[in-house]
Amino acid sequence: MTATTTASPSMSLEQPQKLWFFRKGYLQGVFWITLVALTSNLNDILMRESSRLPAQEVTFFRYFFAVITLLPFMLANAKTAFKTERPMLHAIRAMLLFGAIFAWAAAVKLVPLAVMSTFALTVPIFVLPMAAVFLKERVGWQRTLATLVGFGGIFTVIYGSSNDANFFESLFTLNNGTWYLMFAALLFAMSDIVNKKYVLKESNLSMLFYIALGTAIFAFFPAKLAFEMPTLKEFGLLFVLGAGGNLILFFLLKAFSATDVSALAPYRYTELFFAGIFGFIFYSEIPNSWTFLGAGIIICATASIAYYEIHQNKKKKS
Repeated sequence: MTATTTASPSMSLEQPQKLWFFRKGYLQGVFWITLVALTSNLNDILMRESSRLPAQEVTFFRYFFAVITLLPFMLANAKTAFKTERPMLHAIRAMLLFGAIFAWAAAVKLVPLAVMSTFALTVPIFVLPMAAVFLKERVGWQRTLATLVGFGGIFTVIYGSSNDANFFESLFTLNNGTWYLMFAALLFAMSDIVNKKYVLKESNLSMLFYIALGTAIFAFFPAKLAFEMPTLKEFGLLFVLGAGGNLILFFLLKAFSATDVSALAPYRYTELFFAGIFGFIFYSEIPNSWTFLGAGIIICATASIAYYEIHQNKKKKS
């Protein structure tokens, strides 16, 4: 997943590790996690710029180009990279990811970037009730309360994104796109549950490749049914979108290898900052007060869940 280099053959492969970016440390972790937030927002912009095309076609090309950009690294590690123990598990995850990204692509032209970034933070809120049902995890009152508060934040954002004066009517307004985002977050959460249930002992490169390949396969026929020929510019945008999706995971892995996950949790919310800036610069979007309120509620809820999880893990280790 690292970038190719034109350096001379005599250059040691260990040299990049001496660069500040590749060392372990708190600031390095913050640097990489900030790149995750930045790239996620740029990918949303690329999706919106490609929104003339059907959502299923955008989804297909995103993962088709993700496969293409990963293929050289797979071939370089061909002896081990192509081996997989559970192909059906990759297929299940790919099916969930297809549905999630399809819904995300459908919503991108309907809602402001700040609203999209807010919903990207809601996945832990959906994970908790499903973990209790499917994984039989014990969910204490603290996490239950945080989850309920989080859902309150979600409905606040939905109301703020709706043109309806009545709160209950806003929950049934599908044209504002927030229901697509909620559906996407639900599918992302289901994917997390599958990951927790069936831990794969495979390299990150292999998992990323097979998920991208599977998602492209699932998206192929829906994309074919609604196919519209992309322009040369749109092909370029979709290629960068696919590469950007791979970069997000690469940056995330670098961040988690640099410092503790718990130390980086607050910086995930920089995604909202970038969304507000980019939304204003590129689309003259200004989030309304309901979006700010809902985002604040969701941040408090997810931060509480993260704090509780970290505290519980420390208790188990001690």
